[in-house]
Amino acid sequence: MHTETVSAKALAYVGDAIWSLVVREALLKEGYSQGTTLQKKSIGYVSAKAQAKFYMSLHEAGYFTEEEEAQFHRGRNGHSGTVPKNTDAQTYRLSTGFEALLGYLYMENKEERIREIWEKVRTL
Repeated sequence: MHTETVSAKALAYVGDAIWSLVVREALLKEGYSQGTTLQKKSIGYVSAKAQAKFYMSLHEAGYFTEEEEAQFHRGRNGHSGTVPKNTDAQTYRLSTGFEALLGYLYMENKEERIREIWEKVRTL
């Protein structure tokens, strides 16, 4: 499957799942095993606000490649039609772009790059 033919919304959908899995796996490796604790810790990484912050910090540091930035913009500019009640439209668009970038990397079999992004996020 070519990622050019996959909608930005679908890439964000996949990226959301991948990011959630990366975060949960890392938390388990760190020794967190209680469901409530895992949920509370993961929110700091998977919420729209957190994802928007991660993207902006990495973007400002020039961390992403030109292609990765293009995929982010593709996802950010996609129209979902709705915005969750607990976030503003700008934050939601940034997080959707971040998720689309992750979905793109996953679909392109670039899991190592996803891990690199995770490691960078952990230092923020």
